Amino acid sequence: MSENPVVNVVDMADRGAALNTIVAAFAADPLLRWIMPKADTYLTFAAAAFDNFGGGAFAAGSAYQAADFAGVALWIPPGHDDDEVDENVANLLAQAVAPERLEEVGAVLAAMQSFHPDTPCWYLPLIGVDPHHQGRGLGAELMKYALARCDEQGLPAYLESSNPANISLYERHGFEVIGRIQEESSPPVHPMLRSAR
Repeated sequence: MSENPVVNVVDMADRGAALNTIVAAFAADPLLRWIMPKADTYLTFAAAAFDNFGGGAFAAGSAYQAADFAGVALWIPPGHDDDEVDENVANLLAQAVAPERLEEVGAVLAAMQSFHPDTPCWYLPLIGVDPHHQGRGLGAELMKYALARCDEQGLPAYLESSNPANISLYERHGFEVIGRIQEESSPPVHPMLRSAR
């Protein structure tokens, strides 16, 4: 790319377009496809799942897109926790996950929740680039844009890497692995924290 793409805030009217980018980006994600291994199940429930996990970013004005929705990042600012998320996720999992796997999937999600910092921080539940547009630096631009806001506020940032291939990208932006989450058959998930700057 000859110039950096412009990063824009996603309007509420474009929520569906942003979620569709995330659906495309996570189609081969180890954790998401472990939770929903059948393509039909994944495509039926993924957008709703991502909206439950990161949809608060739309109302908070911290859902970002680059290159006409080729890349999307959903950031949750401090103080924007949604109490309905747990109930919504439980309802969705009951529909999307085989009953015999619910306990193990729930254990992974609970372990992820246990790593969330207790102090105010920005949380990145989802960042993704449409596979057709990967390799253009869009993920890095989305990350830099949001982290500049974190730094302006002097706040840390937190995420969980559900794909080990992405850890090096996050480390280049100052995140450090602070743990490893793995149940019996699950892929590893790595909680990562970026200290306040």
